[in-house]
Amino acid sequence: MTSTIGIPIKLLNEAQGHVVTLEITSGQTYRGKLIEAEDNMNVQLKDITVTARDGRVSHLEQVYIRGSHVRFFIVPDMLRNAPMFRSRNARGRGVGLARGRATVSRARAGGRGGGDRGGDRGGDRGGDRR
Repeated sequence: MTSTIGIPIKLLNEAQGHVVTLEITSGQTYRGKLIEAEDNMNVQLKDITVTARDGRVSHLEQVYIRGSHVRFFIVPDMLRNAPMFRSRNARGRGVGLARGRATVSRARAGGRGGGDRGGDRGGDRGGDRR
């Protein structure tokens, strides 16, 4: 079984070494430096500020959080310029793209004389039914 890594996981990996904030399912928030992020969203943070649901703040030196307990991540804004967000279609802006559009529109129209776009396709054409 092969699986590809999605953009959210790539983004999380790009955030390693930066300060991130995450909320877990119990409502606590953790803000600290992301040391490691795994493909299943397990994360390791250091120099953490923990804010409980009631607003109490505490500090931890290091923490490991299971990915299934994470509700969301907040990553640094500078990662919006990460390479994974570049358009994959940037190289196809020349003449070739217009030719491709013509081919697609011809195929949709039936191409080469096959442009029958509906209507009666045979079968019962009225007449005598017994």
